[in-house]
Amino acid sequence: MKYYATMLNEKGVVAVDDTILVKDAPSTAGSRMLEGFKPLFSAEAVKRLEEKGYLVAGKTHVGEFGLDLVGEFSYYNKANESEKLYGAAAQAVADNNVKYALSVDMNGSARRAAMLSGVSFLKPTYGTVSRYGVISCAASGEQIGVCAKDCDGIAEIMSVIAGNDTKDGTSLKDTSYEYKTDADIKGAKVAIVKELLDKASDDVKESVYAYAEELKDQGVTVEEISLDIFDTANTAWQILMCAETCNNVSRYDGVKFGHRSDTYKNIDELYVNSRTEGFNFLTKAVILYGSDVLSKNRYADCYDKALRIRRVVADKIKEVLSTYDALLTPVCSKTEYVAYDIKDAFKKVYDESVFTCVPNLIGTPAISTNKVQLMGAHLTESKLLSIAKLGERKGE
Repeated sequence: MKYYATMLNEKGVVAVDDTILVKDAPSTAGSRMLEGFKPLFSAEAVKRLEEKGYLVAGKTHVGEFGLDLVGEFSYYNKANESEKLYGAAAQAVADNNVKYALSVDMNGSARRAAMLSGVSFLKPTYGTVSRYGVISCAASGEQIGVCAKDCDGIAEIMSVIAGNDTKDGTSLKDTSYEYKTDADIKGAKVAIVKELLDKASDDVKESVYAYAEELKDQGVTVEEISLDIFDTANTAWQILMCAETCNNVSRYDGVKFGHRSDTYKNIDELYVNSRTEGFNFLTKAVILYGSDVLSKNRYADCYDKALRIRRVVADKIKEVLSTYDALLTPVCSKTEYVAYDIKDAFKKVYDESVFTCVPNLIGTPAISTNKVQLMGAHLTESKLLSIAKLGERKGE
C-alpha cells in the first residue's frame, strides 16, 4: 500500500499523518480543498521530535480531515473496490518502514488502524500533547497520539512530545510528564464492558477474552461489568464532533482559504462550487449535520444537551475507574474492513465510533494494543502502558 502523501527523508524514523503540519511540506488533511498548501511552521510535537534528533520520514495518507474509519477516503489515496482497509501510518509501523508514527485521534480512526495492523496506539489525556500545528476539526476532543510496535516505543516518543505549550490554549500546565511501562500495577483490576462486547463479532470477542486470560495469568483481576453509557456517549460525541467540524472547516471557502473553483459567475457560486469540488461526500454530510444541530431550532435539544451528557459521562467513568484501573473493550466491531461506498460512510463511522467515543468525548487516555482497547482515567497513561505491556509478554 502507499504510506506517504509526501516523502521527506528515507532515513526518517517517525511518520507524521497529513493533518499534522511539517514546515514547507504539503499538508492537505487528505482533502482536495487543501491541495498545494505548504505551512510556514511545523507542529509543536514535530518540532520537539526534530530537536531531539528524530528524523521525519514523511507525511502519511489520511482520510479527508480524519473523518472516516481508517483513512479510506483520502482524495490522494482512495481504496480500491473490495480492498482490505489499513491506516497508512499504522501500517508503515507494522511493515518496519518507520519505528514510530504520530496521528491525530479525533473519532477513533488511529486506534482502529492500529488494531487492523497489529500495532499499538496511545491516545493520551487531552491537553498533554500540544495541538498547535494540527489541521483542526473537532478541537474539544482531537489529540495527537503515538503509534509504535510496543509500549516502550510509545513511552519513548510520548516523553518527548508531551508537556505544556503556551501556543496551545488547551494545553495543560505541567511542563513534562513521565511515561513508564513498568509502573507498579500489583493488584490491578480491569473491567470488561459487557455492552461493548455484545456489539462485536465473535472473533473480536475471542481476542478480548484471550487478552483477559493473559492479564489474569500475570496476576491482574479481570471482571465483566455492565456500563450502558456508550450509545448515549457516542450520540453526544458525534453531535459535538460534527458541530465543531462544521465550524472549523467553514474557513475553507475558496476565498479566505482552500480550493477555488474555476467556474463561477458571482460570489455565491464561488462559495458553492469551491466547496462542492473541494469536499467529499462524507465531509459534506458532517457539515450538514453539524449545521443542523447548531441551528436555532435544534441547538438546545442537540448541541446543548450533548455538552450536558459529556459531564454525565465523565462523572460515570470517573466513578467506575475509582474501582477499576482500566476498562477492557473491543476497538471496533470486526477484525477487518473492506472498501465500501462513501455514501455509507456516515453511518458506518457512527456505528463503529461507539467503541472509541468516550476518550474523545471526555479527554481520557486509551490504548489500542494486541487487538483490544484499554481505557483509563485522566493522566493514567503509565498505568495503561504497564498493563498493556503485560499482554506483550505472551510466550516469554
